[in-house]
Formats: sequence, C-alpha cells, structure tokens
Amino acid sequence: MRQRRLRDTERLVPPPFLRKLSLWLSAAAAIAILLSIAVSQILLALALGVLMLSGLPLRWPRIAIPLGLFLAWSLLALAFSPDPAYGLAQERKIFVFMTLLTVFSTVRGLRDARWLAFGWMLVGTATAERGLVQYVRDLANARASGQDFYHFYIADRIRGFMGHWMTFSGQELFVLLLLGAWLLFGRFHRKTLWLWVPCAAVTALALERSLTRSVWVAALVAGFYLLWFWQKWVALALPVLVFVFVLVGPAAIRERAWSILPGHESKLDSNSHRIVCWRTGWQMIKAHPLLGVGPDEIQKESVFFAYLPADIRKPLPDGYYGHLHNIYIQYAAERGIPATLFIVAALLLAIRDFWRALRKLPPGRSDRRFLLHAGIATVVGTMVAGVMEYNLNDTEVLTMFLAIMCLAYLAAEGIPEPAELIS
Repeated sequence: MRQRRLRDTERLVPPPFLRKLSLWLSAAAAIAILLSIAVSQILLALALGVLMLSGLPLRWPRIAIPLGLFLAWSLLALAFSPDPAYGLAQERKIFVFMTLLTVFSTVRGLRDARWLAFGWMLVGTATAERGLVQYVRDLANARASGQDFYHFYIADRIRGFMGHWMTFSGQELFVLLLLGAWLLFGRFHRKTLWLWVPCAAVTALALERSLTRSVWVAALVAGFYLLWFWQKWVALALPVLVFVFVLVGPAAIRERAWSILPGHESKLDSNSHRIVCWRTGWQMIKAHPLLGVGPDEIQKESVFFAYLPADIRKPLPDGYYGHLHNIYIQYAAERGIPATLFIVAALLLAIRDFWRALRKLPPGRSDRRFLLHAGIATVVGTMVAGVMEYNLNDTEVLTMFLAIMCLAYLAAEGIPEPAELIS
C-alpha cells in the first residue's frame, strides 16, 4: 500500500524538462518583444501555462506590491468610469504584468539572467541595424524627391521592427543602458570587446538617428549615472562632449537638439502641444483627483476639449492629443492621483532596493553589479522619458522594463555568481 502511494506521488511530480521549458519560454517572450508584440505575448501565455505545470514556486519581485496596487486602483477607476467598455483596452495590459511572475519565477540564477541580458543586447543591436538601414533608405528617398531631409524624415522616422519610432527608441534606450552597464561593470574577458563595443556603438547611433528628444534626454541622464559610478571625470566630460557633437554634428541632429530649448521650436518640433496637454491634464486632475476621468477617456476628443483651459487659443498647435505625453499627469488625470503615487512608489522602491544591494557588494566587476546598475539606469531613464512621453503605456516598452526589473531584483537577492568568466 505504501509503495503504491509512493508510485502515485511520483506520477504527480512534474517532469524536470518543464522547468527548463518554462525558463526558455519566459526568456523567449522577453526577447521577442524587440521583434513582435504578438509573438511575445503568445510566448508569455505559453510560459505562464508551463510555469503552472512545472512545480516551480511562484515568485514576485518586491516592485510587484506597488504595481499591484496601481493595477487595483486602475480597475477601480475603470469601474467608476463614464464608459468602462471604452477603457477595457488599458486593463488588458494587466496580462503584460505577468512578465514579473514568469521571469522572476523561472530565471533562478545569475547565469540565466546574464544570458537573457545577452539576448536583448544582440537582438537589440540587430533591430538597431535595421533602423539604420531604414535611415539610409529615407536619406536616399529624400534626395531623390528633392526635399529637405529633415522635413521629409521627421514625420516618419526609423522604427526597426516596431510600429512607431517612439516604441523603437524606448526599447533601444534599454538595450543601450544594458550594454553600457555590461561594459562598465560586467565581468568579461577583454577579448570579447570586439563584440560588445560595436553593439553599443550601433545602438547609440540608431538612437541618435531616431531624433527622439525625450529618449535623448533620458539616455544622457541615465548614461551620466552609469559613468559617474565608473569614472566621475568621464561623467563630467559627457555634457561637454554632447554639446560639441551637437555643434559639429549633422544638420538634422543639430536642428532637432536645438528644438528642445524654448523659443527654438518650429511647426515640426512643437513643444507647445505638450504644454497644452499638460495644462488640460491638470484641469482633469483638479476636477477628478481621486479616480480621474476614466482609463482611455482622454482619447475622446469631446473629453479632451471639455477640460481644455479657456485661455488656450484654437487651432491647437500641431501634435498628438490622444494622450498627455507625461506618465505622471496621464495616470493622475485618467485614474486619479493615487494611481500616480503607486507607480512612482514602484519606481522609487526599485531604485532603493537596487542601491541597497549595490552598497553591500565587494569592489570589482561582477554580474550582480552589472544587473543592479542596469536596473537603476533603466528606472532613471524611464522616469526621465516619462516626463515627456507616455512611455509605460507601450506594451513593448513595458514588457522589457518589467523583465529588467526582475533580473535586477534577482541580483539583489545575493545569489552566488558562477565562477567562470565569459570567454
């Protein structure tokens, strides 16, 4: 009887290959987001299903607590929205947050985390190369049509495998920060510099040629952070080098960079439409501070113009008015101030947790140092870009952000590193 019970118990033990399959699917979903949102989400669903059958303990990183509160408050805002059905698309993004569960539950060691990061770096470089090919094609088309390149290019820029240049730029920002953290703090043989340095150069060039100003600023601030904790004098030289590059760089880069400053914008580089969006969002927040106007309600022209300040003249400046171009104002306006507080708490919590873990590390390069610095730089870049864009609303950007948070939290746990270097 006892032997029969043992045999029955053995039948209930999941096969070992399910654990590996769960890891492979989770990693594939995280990397595939650089290529296709549909493929990534199919892989995420498969990873979640296999995870449930694998016998692995289900684990969430600490950032899941404030993010869970953010999602719960979003559902509450949806329930009290004047048109709940209209906002359901936003709530479907809850599935994307399952990335936290699949990646953190299946990536169990720093070796696996490192290889997932390598996958992003290599595939991200390939997408950057595709973007540069698109740039050369656009340059040739502008010359063939006899048009000024800047005016020809600015309305339809490089996008890699993505559907929009903002999504492409947001993802390439993360890839560049991973490459930078790896080169500055990772543990590798110098013989492999022939691979990683060109990857960083190609990614940086594609990010520059995307002409995405919000991501430019985010890359500079997050890059300054990485350089400061590597060599402070290099970090201090960075603004000078950037200024010199803008002065002597291509005309399109120079024109786009100067357009960031007040008084230098043109019709193609409208900053004033963002001011209109922010002021309109502030009116929404004042009218509905607790639950906002409802998820995605801002996309309705009737809702947006109902809160447009009376002193703003029409027609409005050229630009997109389907969202408020600022994650902090956007979440507060459509879901209430508590939603913004929860998302900010999640970002600050991650920085605190990663910084505390960094302070406990012994000096020298390591996989943990690389992942923790990459995690902080990713949060910093996200927060800075979020001042000017609704970046965390992009599923492609959000998926990659959540997965990077998982790897950094894994490093913060203090799991021993593999002894060998990358050869």
